[in-house]
Amino acid sequence: MISFIVPAHNEELFLPKTLGAIHSTAQALNIPYEIVVVDDASTDRTDAVARELGARVIKVAHRQIAATRNSGARAAHGEHLFFVDADTTVTSQAVSSALQRMEQGAIGGGAGTYFEDAVPLYSRLLLVWFGVFMRIASLSGGAFMFCTRRAFEGVGGFDERLYGAEDAAMSAALKKEGRFVVLRERVPTSGRRVRSVNGLRVLILMLQIAILPSNLKNRKNVEQVWYVSNRSSETAGDSFLGRLSNFCALIIMLILISIPLWAVPWPRVLLAGPLGQLKHFCGVLITHVGLVLWPCSFFLGRTLLAQKQLKEKLKTGLLILACLAVAFSASLGVLKFWHHVLTAIW
Repeated sequence: MISFIVPAHNEELFLPKTLGAIHSTAQALNIPYEIVVVDDASTDRTDAVARELGARVIKVAHRQIAATRNSGARAAHGEHLFFVDADTTVTSQAVSSALQRMEQGAIGGGAGTYFEDAVPLYSRLLLVWFGVFMRIASLSGGAFMFCTRRAFEGVGGFDERLYGAEDAAMSAALKKEGRFVVLRERVPTSGRRVRSVNGLRVLILMLQIAILPSNLKNRKNVEQVWYVSNRSSETAGDSFLGRLSNFCALIIMLILISIPLWAVPWPRVLLAGPLGQLKHFCGVLITHVGLVLWPCSFFLGRTLLAQKQLKEKLKTGLLILACLAVAFSASLGVLKFWHHVLTAIW
């Protein structure tokens, strides 16, 4: 039997679709299954809706996603654990592929996601950006993750010291113990989170986490993005300031996505005039963002030291070398830029 574990806080609106998809998928694959909804201090009809839809409900009051997922896993009976967010729709292709990979020896894995409803354009680019990085690093988000019970117990479950990115930490922990896979299949999820927070706030949080991962251990640092209780609060981008913030975030993401265009040398004739100034501006922004790869290299280094799989060691080592090379080049560029600025001022 496999267990679908669904953490839920005030999810009465999304649960019917999420649980319905789980039922349809499991029945189509003809596999024994159970659904465990972990009701984490809900104040709406989450409990009643889950029971009406055939789920077993576990009541907790953690208000922390890592602890909530762990409670569900400990209460589950299956030997294969699937962690599914309450606003994510599983597919038979993803579940079938996950089961097949575990039968072939993988101890866990995950699948990428895509937004199934209207969201600001910057967030779609951000999701693509993160998707590429996480696939290269063999990490998974928590919207759809899976592992064997033995692997879950072996790594101690999700890290309950973290209030965010516990899914990436879980991926890294599983990779140390065995083969972790990122499926080709993707599953749809809602865009309510990026609709309820303005774009610049999201990007600033991502930058803060990249520079100082310990921010993830303080609930206040991530609460606005990850722990918004009002599920109907989806109007952050409707105000003038919200739209302006999302527009600025879109420009930043367009620059980052098109790094090769701005980083390569241009013919001298193209550098004259406004186009050359635009290239210079984009180059300065990319150079400063490149500094983030220093802490990323440190994180990957810690992962490398704990990694037991030779293939993953080699892959992580190459990724560290690439990050260090770009970070070093970015540092030289930043020093050169600020040297010119200070020289001009003085």
